[in-house]
Amino acid sequence: MEPIRMVGIITKPDVRQGDSIVPAVLAWLDARGIAYRMDEATASYTNGAVKPLPRDHVPDGCQLVIVLGGDGTLLSAARAIAGREIPLFAVNLGGLGFLTAISTDELFPELERALRNEHRVARRRLLSCEVQRAGTTVAHYEALNDVVITKAHIARMIDLVCNVDAHFVCRYKADGLIVSTPTGSTAYSLSAGGPIVFPSVGALCITPICPHTLTNRPVLVSDSSVIQILNQAADNVAYLTIDGQVGEPLKEQDRVICRSSQHALSLIRPPRMLFFDVLRQKLKWGER
Repeated sequence: MEPIRMVGIITKPDVRQGDSIVPAVLAWLDARGIAYRMDEATASYTNGAVKPLPRDHVPDGCQLVIVLGGDGTLLSAARAIAGREIPLFAVNLGGLGFLTAISTDELFPELERALRNEHRVARRRLLSCEVQRAGTTVAHYEALNDVVITKAHIARMIDLVCNVDAHFVCRYKADGLIVSTPTGSTAYSLSAGGPIVFPSVGALCITPICPHTLTNRPVLVSDSSVIQILNQAADNVAYLTIDGQVGEPLKEQDRVICRSSQHALSLIRPPRMLFFDVLRQKLKWGER
């Protein structure tokens, strides 16, 4: 990793600790001669002292992006980085925080480690998604957690036909379908009954949401597979959502095609906390 000369800061809006943590981070960076760029939410904690930038422009020219918030803020920051090789330093100011594993107590010691290039980086592969309509690609997204197709109306199931590579899998009649990365296996997919997948496993998980056929179960496929989902619900009855934050309504016969992205996200992780430590802490699993 090249020396850190410029840092981007992305913060959760209206977070309780923001008024104290953001000025402290800026003072820490100023004392070390490190420049910074920030989004509007971060600047709101500086009483107008710093001019904000659009979130998508914050990573420009940075060697590190600090995320102050929860997993939702991190997902937004991952989209802002847009495949660039910039590590994320994610500090948990939210609730559960599977991905934002650095606590506020660890913030400055871990930043010091990052400056000395002694930090541990976890690489998380992104999921590429494109929407094809009448043979033409009309949208493209990159997801860290998941691509989800759900019903857009109350109390109506949708019909989705799923193929993996050249193989027909199933015609799902369900509330929806989740395609998740290993990173996203502890998010919506887990709530829908999907498995927890170790981050380095080369797999994608297809998880139905409340399927009408009770024997429809989650399926793991290779991350080299291409997953194609044909929407057979009427126009605007099904909705595509990326990482729970962006998306669009689908038309009948739209095809949603998911494959592993060429891009990966670099997450700075505390050296003391490994994946199963996070599971025990966040899911309240029993100690040995």
